[in-house]
Amino acid sequence: MKVGVLAFQGGYAAHIRMLDLVGIESSEVRTSRDLEDLDGLILPGGESSTQLKLLSYSGMKEEIVSFIKDGSKKIFGTCAGLILLATKVVSPSQESFSVLDIRVKRNGYGSQLQSFEALTDKGRAATFIRAPRIEWVDETKCRVVDTLNKEPIMVCKVNILGATYHPELAGDSKIYEDFFLGLNQL
Repeated sequence: MKVGVLAFQGGYAAHIRMLDLVGIESSEVRTSRDLEDLDGLILPGGESSTQLKLLSYSGMKEEIVSFIKDGSKKIFGTCAGLILLATKVVSPSQESFSVLDIRVKRNGYGSQLQSFEALTDKGRAATFIRAPRIEWVDETKCRVVDTLNKEPIMVCKVNILGATYHPELAGDSKIYEDFFLGLNQL
């Protein structure tokens, strides 16, 4: 298995460290050619509107969307990556890839100063930094994987996993093993 990490902006290096830790081959994705031979892709945290601009400027946006919509690859979006995957983005609204049937509110947990660490309702370590808040989940198409105070913070739709927080900063390698290697059910 080889998983690429979109490396335009944001916390891509921490994801690569997590993949390396669990023995998954990884690579930085900066060009269309970098998508070749990948079994999965991580869309990291960072600034979603900046990532969209860089994807558009580089001409890679359509290729990333096609890669995701292929349906045979595993896709994991964290924080800004989750925003990019959502079907609806609010506060303010922005375009997205519209592949994960959720509505998210940008910076829903507050500004940079309101960043926090917590244990999820399933006991996972989670770091929230200007995190989006999931306001709605189409539960006919998506499954809520984890919650914080009973609010959804991680959702899955077949081959697409999205988290509002940063498991890579909390050192949670188990999510990578479970999702990409299928060692356990998320």
